Amino acid sequence: MPTRRLAVAAILSSALAPRTAAAQAWPSRPLMLVHGFGAGGNADSISRVMANALTGELGEQVVVEAKPGAGGNLASEQVTRAQPDGHTIILLTGGHAVSAALYKTLRFKPVDDFAFASLVATFPFLIATRAESPLKSIADVVAAARQEPGKLTFSSVGFGSTQHLTGELFAGTAGVKLTHVPYRGGMQPLSDLISGRIDLVVDTITVTGAAIRAGTIRGLGVTSPQAWPALPEVPPVAGTLPGFQVPSWIGIAAPAATPPAVIAKLNAAIGAALQSDKVKEQLGFLGVKPEGSTPDGMKAFVAAEIARWQGVVEKAGLERI
Repeated sequence: MPTRRLAVAAILSSALAPRTAAAQAWPSRPLMLVHGFGAGGNADSISRVMANALTGELGEQVVVEAKPGAGGNLASEQVTRAQPDGHTIILLTGGHAVSAALYKTLRFKPVDDFAFASLVATFPFLIATRAESPLKSIADVVAAARQEPGKLTFSSVGFGSTQHLTGELFAGTAGVKLTHVPYRGGMQPLSDLISGRIDLVVDTITVTGAAIRAGTIRGLGVTSPQAWPALPEVPPVAGTLPGFQVPSWIGIAAPAATPPAVIAKLNAAIGAALQSDKVKEQLGFLGVKPEGSTPDGMKAFVAAEIARWQGVVEKAGLERI
């Protein structure tokens, strides 16, 4: 019996040895941090902050690669098919959970096809208009939309994105009709707002904050329950529509079969980066609150977010696609 136990232990040890060695050697070359949105937007900006910080923590260059389209789903699909060795990782957004709730089928499993490493940040959205607009408040938006249903347009970073559903949820809560104009992310919605091509943007403080501070556009409402520290002058939408709030998040994950020891090292590096005063300052300027987690904690969080958005889609009467 002891001989048999020793043999089994030897087999298990030999099976685990390559994984352990791989984890100890990781990272052995530059990492690619993928995200699914346009240049200059929230995901792109946070990716670059985290890539710089993780480069310092890991001792290997972390390179950002944008693969915009389908509300981030093209990037997610690409990463699930990557070699699961920890050298290809992804910055997931709240849109990951929205897609899981809105799409009948995706070309990946939103929970099972990922090894979640850590949350990075949480944040609200802003509803804003151009400075010259006659819309001075959320109440003005509601009144104008009731007077001419469907005339007011709002942007998002893609059909099925969190911004899209935030706009739809706002319209549904207010009992009005707005017309959705999807973009691929980045700064184009802001340019079109300023030029008058669209009436409203529903986006992050990363995209809207500088223009609000400069007076180029007007922040009408923030989707946090109270005013958000990065733009305290913008009132919460809940002040006009009681109970309205839409929190969102950013996190980092890898392909599902990535060794747990690699995920643990990545989690530790993210946690260390989020403790950096420089990173805190950079993320704060972008209007997001640094917030890490354990790998299991992020997995449970994402699953809960999918369930929450499934409820929103059902309540809003949106047809799944």
